[in-house]
Amino acid sequence: MTSDPHAEYREKFATFSIKEADLKASKTLQRIGWLILIGSLILTGILGYTVIVGLWKANGGVTRWLSLVIVNVLWIACAYWLRSNHKNLAEKTNEFRAALQERQTAAAQLPLDTTSGLRIYREASLDVIASYRAQASRNRSVHNSFQLVIITGSIVVSTLTAMNEGANRVLSIVTSALSALVGISAGVTGYFKFRERGTTSQSTADDIEKNYNASGFQLGEYEGLEETRRLVLYAGTVERIKEEQRKREIQLEQSTSRDERSGQ
Repeated sequence: MTSDPHAEYREKFATFSIKEADLKASKTLQRIGWLILIGSLILTGILGYTVIVGLWKANGGVTRWLSLVIVNVLWIACAYWLRSNHKNLAEKTNEFRAALQERQTAAAQLPLDTTSGLRIYREASLDVIASYRAQASRNRSVHNSFQLVIITGSIVVSTLTAMNEGANRVLSIVTSALSALVGISAGVTGYFKFRERGTTSQSTADDIEKNYNASGFQLGEYEGLEETRRLVLYAGTVERIKEEQRKREIQLEQSTSRDERSGQ
């Protein structure tokens, strides 16, 4: 009995979607684990400092030692979990890649007439949209993180400078370190242009999605066209949008190179 290639493709696509969602969830847990680990290590340093210099006088010495032990147990347990979850994440990544390969194999077995191929192209463009949006989200997150460091660091540096008249050596070192961090963050943000990259990726994803919806509902320039012509127009439009995105990325790279040469 010959199986239906379209049904097989839908089944492989559903499996791929599940594996993709599972992988994203594992990566999110991994990031949360890293945040907990970093926060615990910071608390360990702070509590260790209070234990060494004896600045924390509340409840004698029992509270600070107990707090230090609890925080150390927390980051050690978190580090162990991250190590074990790394193997799990690697397995899920392999399963995701295998599902992707099976989906591509099933797509290759679909009939090769023009309309079917264009339908596959149209549905595959959803992955392109998701990819551009992921790039945009990642660049925005990086840009916002650096901006937070710049704004917060500038305020803290100004405050510490006003508080410290040069007598406290520790405050002077902290102020210098924060000033350096703010300067590095500003330089990285200006050089790599994360905000501009995120804006162009988001704009490209929105344009492709707009044409995806318009081709499906026969809106705008797709109105009144029969399916094959509508799909051909859609494919051509998407390729043009992707080419414009590549040109914008090249322009950003060139502007970065020009800024680097002008700064020398």
